[in-house]
Amino acid sequence: MERLALALALVAVAVVVALVLRRRQVPAAPTQAGFAAPEQLDRRDFARPDAPWLVAVFSSATCHTCADMVRKAAVLESREVATDDVEVTARPDAHRRYGIEAVPITVIADADGVVHRSYVGPVSATDLWAAVAEAREPGSTPTGGSCQREEAGPDPA
Repeated sequence: MERLALALALVAVAVVVALVLRRRQVPAAPTQAGFAAPEQLDRRDFARPDAPWLVAVFSSATCHTCADMVRKAAVLESREVATDDVEVTARPDAHRRYGIEAVPITVIADADGVVHRSYVGPVSATDLWAAVAEAREPGSTPTGGSCQREEAGPDPA
């Protein structure tokens, strides 16, 4: 009888310890999908829809990184390349339509609106300019490759 009482006591202690340990476990944080750049644009929504290429920067007037990206993109403006600053307070419909949830997001799209390269967050001027050159003429840059996406830490819109 004593053995049975001792066994029941040990089982009760084990159950209590298991419950305490289970309560102390911190549940894993939910996986975050991150911020996404659009893969297709309607060129009529942007500057110079007749230009063969578009560099669009989805931005916010309160974002210093955005202003820097707009300046970097503006240098690319030419007969062949249209640039467009899609600022959220000036064009909220465009941000909603393309699901922009963070800024800056920079996209390089062709005449059909197919996005060949996108950046979520800041990118260097050299990398941006090389990406446009590569999109326009594949194989023209040492790194090569088109249709790639890159992500950095964006500022939530």
